[in-house]
Amino acid sequence: MWEAYKNGFKAYLQLEKSLSKNSVDAYLSDVEKLTQFLQAAQRMKAPGDVSLTDLQQFVKSIAELEMTASSQARIISGLKAFYKFCLLEQVSASDPTVLLEAPRLKRALPDTLSFGEIEKLIGQIDLSKPEGVRNKALLETMYSCGLRVSEAVTLKISCLYLSDGFVRVIGKGDKERLVPIGEEAAKHINIYTATIRRHQHIQKGEEDILFLNRRGKQMTRVMIFLIIKGLAAKAGIKKQVSPHTFRHSFATHLVEGGADLRAVQEMLGHESITTTEIYTHLDRGYLRETLRKFHPAFR
Repeated sequence: MWEAYKNGFKAYLQLEKSLSKNSVDAYLSDVEKLTQFLQAAQRMKAPGDVSLTDLQQFVKSIAELEMTASSQARIISGLKAFYKFCLLEQVSASDPTVLLEAPRLKRALPDTLSFGEIEKLIGQIDLSKPEGVRNKALLETMYSCGLRVSEAVTLKISCLYLSDGFVRVIGKGDKERLVPIGEEAAKHINIYTATIRRHQHIQKGEEDILFLNRRGKQMTRVMIFLIIKGLAAKAGIKKQVSPHTFRHSFATHLVEGGADLRAVQEMLGHESITTTEIYTHLDRGYLRETLRKFHPAFR
């Protein structure tokens, strides 16, 4: 009964929303969970006939499976997107998800590294090895530009405008943005391309990918995660460090330095300013130091 609606929803997500395959699959999985529930509960009906009560019973069922609050919220978000599509296509006369409440989430503040810790971590790279020269260029670029790990692994040589101080980044939903790149990162990209990459045998179809593994293919996200984990351990950094830590640190350092939040939003490629606002978190030491410097009562 629902297959035609699912296919229409899939096309809507791909063509109108320009979502990645992973995102589309996740949304379709959310709708599939709902249809499985309706079938099992013998409440199967067309999307336009599904009520708020049906959805509340569904949410109760996934909560009883001991699904985390964030997973429940994600599924509800998927259903809200589906019913937005149903309204647009006049499949449903009303949206039963309007009053559907998601579990309250504690917004976790991401771990960040200080500039000194970033330098210490990058300083552990062995530049006598070819992969070390590549890793130095990679991590300098990730921190300089605030890249997602997926953006770093797919960064193309044709998207580098190093003489102008910019790189063109292809982010979520294939949306492009121009991001400034620092001189240090640009320098190490030039060193890597001139001394290491140009001597590699590059696999067909990978010729434009900047950062390559030993086999001349695009690096994987897992590979970058392991590289960063290893360097953090060598540097004696006890924080939870991942590729995203570089992006968190990039944004936090900009905000702490007084950067305009809209500019940070643009550089990160966030669709909504509310996503960027998480980076306004400032540790207590920083706040105390700011008060000491600028508030007359603390001098």
